[in-house]
Amino acid sequence: MISAIFLIFLVAFIITFGLTPLAIKIAPKIGALDIPKDDRRMHTVTMPRFGGFAIYMGSMVASALLLPGTTDHRMTGIAVGATLILIMGIIDDIHGLSAKVKLVGQIACACILFATNVRISFVSDPFGNGIIEFPWIVSLLVTILWIVGITNTINLIDGLDGLAAGVSFIATIAIAYIAYIHGRYEVCMAFMALAGSCLGFLPWNFHPAKIFMGDGGALYLGFMIASISVMSPMKSATVIATILPIFVLALPILDTALAIVRRVKNGRPIMEADKGHLHHKIMNVGMGQKRTVLTLYSISGIMGVAAILISRDLFKDALFLMATAATLIYVFMKDQGFGKPFNGERRDKPESE
Repeated sequence: MISAIFLIFLVAFIITFGLTPLAIKIAPKIGALDIPKDDRRMHTVTMPRFGGFAIYMGSMVASALLLPGTTDHRMTGIAVGATLILIMGIIDDIHGLSAKVKLVGQIACACILFATNVRISFVSDPFGNGIIEFPWIVSLLVTILWIVGITNTINLIDGLDGLAAGVSFIATIAIAYIAYIHGRYEVCMAFMALAGSCLGFLPWNFHPAKIFMGDGGALYLGFMIASISVMSPMKSATVIATILPIFVLALPILDTALAIVRRVKNGRPIMEADKGHLHHKIMNVGMGQKRTVLTLYSISGIMGVAAILISRDLFKDALFLMATAATLIYVFMKDQGFGKPFNGERRDKPESE
């Protein structure tokens, strides 16, 4: 089993790493380019944003070839939904789609998952050892909220070279390990395919980036993480499926929540981009892109280990790590550099360490 797990990771890595240069060449031909039109963007030159194609091919081909149970209707539902999410994201990268259209598309993909029994239908009873079953309408709403919410968290943190790919890699590795130690080998292998594709893309996307994953890649990764994490049918694995991914994805979830609060408070549309994300605040402290990204990797890694400890009932150890991560975030948010005008560093400029 261990050899199969590493094999699916390796295959996904090789495919994505090999196809990314092809994606760089295809992007200008189809118009999948990120042209800097405002000072919010972190790059000054036109960049291809078709990396989602390589990430999709790496994880999907590896899963189709090596993942047991690929004929399972749940896996079929995930594959169909993920393909539609990718296509919608690529269209958005090329032509631009309104926030309402993207939201409707994400809800439709979540409904596809629900129809194929990839759903959150129960939670553990907080006051006992049993479970609380959801009526189907409640299950549908909770599943849609989870899928749409997590899908967008990855997209919203995709603001620096390598940030979304690296955080997704850390998250998928952590959830894969949790699934493995609890005997959910199929879920583990699915996440390892995602992890391999993220790592295969990262050499081309780390600062200075040669390609962006675009909305296609970011939405695809978020959708896959959200859907695979609730695929387990075991009632004993409820906490793994619906709680632990929240800890693993604590950084993008927190950043998304703060963005929503900030935009509502300022009377701005929730989906409107701004420069108030956590990575912007860390850069305001004086860090360059590489150090900012590596700092956020570290925080994500801390939370990933905390989730693993929680899955093994080591709550005190996990609490210490979560407090450490929270302290780091607090320091960066409250540093005296916070609130100063953004220093204007761009994604494609070399930085001095």
